[in-house]
Amino acid sequence: MPQHYSTLKNISLIIMAALYVIAGINHLIHPIFYKNIMPSYIPWHIQLVYISGFIEIFLGILLIPKKTRRLAAWGIILLLISIFPANINMMINYWKTNHTDLWITILRLPLQFVLIFWAYTFTKKNTYTGN
Repeated sequence: MPQHYSTLKNISLIIMAALYVIAGINHLIHPIFYKNIMPSYIPWHIQLVYISGFIEIFLGILLIPKKTRRLAAWGIILLLISIFPANINMMINYWKTNHTDLWITILRLPLQFVLIFWAYTFTKKNTYTGN
C-alpha cells in the first residue's frame, strides 16, 4: 500500500476520533439542545443525552489504540444507528415549524450513512490500522 494512503487513513482516524470526543463534550455542555430533539416516545431524555455524550467521548478515545479500534468503530456504528430517530425527529420538528435550518436537518440524514461507512472502514482486520 502506498505510504500516502496510509498517512491519509491515519489522518482520517485522528479526525474521526476528535470529532466524536468533541461531539460528546458538546452533549455535556449543551444537553438541552439534544434533549429537545429526542422523540417523545424515548424515556429519560436528559439522562440519555449525558450517557450518549460520555459514550461518544469514550468511543472516540478507543479509536486511537489499535487493540480497541475495531470495537470502537462497531460501537460508533451502533451509536449512529441508535441516534438516527432523534435526527429524523429534529427534521420533522423543523419542517413543522418552518425552521430556517430545515435544510441542515435534511442533509444530516444521509450524512449518518456516510459516518457509518467511515466508521466501518475501521472495523476490518489486516488493514492499515495494524489490526
